[in-house]
Amino acid sequence: MASLKSVVIKGLKIGGGAPVRVESMLKTRLADVEGCVKECRALLKAGCELARVALPDEVLAPKLAELVKKTELPLMADIHFNHKLALAALSAGVPAIRVNPGNMSGAAGLAEVVAAAKDRGAVIRIGANGGSVGNAQLAAAGGDRGAALVVAVEEQLGALLERGFEDVIVSAKSSSVAETVRANALLAQKYPFPLHVGITEAGCGNSGVVKGAVGIGLMLAQGMGDTIRVSLTGAGAEEVETGYSILSALALRSRGWQLISCPTCGRRRIEVAALVEKLRKIIPADACSGMTIAVMGCEVNGPKEAANADLGIAGSPEGFIIFKKGAFVCRGSMETFEETVRHEIFLTKP
Repeated sequence: MASLKSVVIKGLKIGGGAPVRVESMLKTRLADVEGCVKECRALLKAGCELARVALPDEVLAPKLAELVKKTELPLMADIHFNHKLALAALSAGVPAIRVNPGNMSGAAGLAEVVAAAKDRGAVIRIGANGGSVGNAQLAAAGGDRGAALVVAVEEQLGALLERGFEDVIVSAKSSSVAETVRANALLAQKYPFPLHVGITEAGCGNSGVVKGAVGIGLMLAQGMGDTIRVSLTGAGAEEVETGYSILSALALRSRGWQLISCPTCGRRRIEVAALVEKLRKIIPADACSGMTIAVMGCEVNGPKEAANADLGIAGSPEGFIIFKKGAFVCRGSMETFEETVRHEIFLTKP
């Protein structure tokens, strides 16, 4: 059910067979341009490919224009309530805007927005949220909140298509996993446009990561989704890292090296958690792309359990052993751990 159509935002292709993209949203207020630039750098380092930025007031449009010039990260202006904000964002040079059909101020200015987007080659994302679904949409959907999200998207999508505008991304999100999955299943069946998927307001910490991963994973596993955002109450880089972890778990896309590690038990010969942290200091997160590295606590669950790992480390009575694709390579004491791992990584990586 991958989308047939694609759009391009500042050189970034979304949909039409392109890799699933990983997004975030700036947490820094737009009034602080340098803070936004700093956050964009952190997002880029984490692998973010597109970030939304809120434009709550026209007076901030010059700040948005300044930010567009100062960052390489493609930006999508997040617009609510007033079509004039969309026009201001497009004038500021953003390559994409997001509009929420549930709270836009009527259709009076839509023709202006479409004309401006066409003129600038900009993309419009229709982003409906569960919180902005109205009584009329719920009634039209027979009380089905997932279907009501689709109704909200269709109202805006129809208005854009009537005006000959098809550079569109569609999105329907809720804080409910079930509602969101249902809405996107309906959208994917009916329309060829790229889908942005996520669970909005997922929360923070482990519970937010789990909720976002379950919802996004369910949709991606069924072929729904061309671009994702994990919505966490926390740093944007954490959202991006979680997004890549979801894609990696589904074998859709990987960034940097992938970790396999045992949960540990009383048999362990080494402290696995501490060793993983050492590895992360030795090998940057964005290095050794495509490699799988395993850290196993003992010989019981070492080479056999992680036989497919490109490089594996398992505890032994003397310290550790190194194995590759399940085959023993060498052994060493913990005093030589860093030197040995660096040497073997250099020999192994593509």
